[in-house]
Amino acid sequence: MAHAASREPSCADQMSLFSDDDLKLLARDTKALGYLALTLADGTPQVTPLWFDWDGTHIIINTARGRVKDKVLKKHPVVAVCITPPDDPYRYIQIRGRVVDETEEGAYEMICSLNEKYHGTYQFPKHP
Repeated sequence: MAHAASREPSCADQMSLFSDDDLKLLARDTKALGYLALTLADGTPQVTPLWFDWDGTHIIINTARGRVKDKVLKKHPVVAVCITPPDDPYRYIQIRGRVVDETEEGAYEMICSLNEKYHGTYQFPKHP
């Protein structure tokens, strides 16, 4: 399943929200990791490192049904994502926003694409 999170306010002017260095950090060839912050039902924080993609408007993540991310995002679709470059963990951008879409359509292709981004191989093992 893929989720898309949009930075608030509306991303219609997203290019003005990000510097050139930020956009380089979001670029596919940078292979930066994201750290997704969620708030669990009991109010405690949950932070998960994750692969992500950027379509020019949204941060796109992938998760499986029933996982913590999936359950929390359904109930509380407000997120923060911290993205750091692989070569400098002290530089980062933080994006806060709401989940704007969730779909299973194209989810396997998305995880394969992310696997290719981070590991150079498109195919990702299918789990029943």
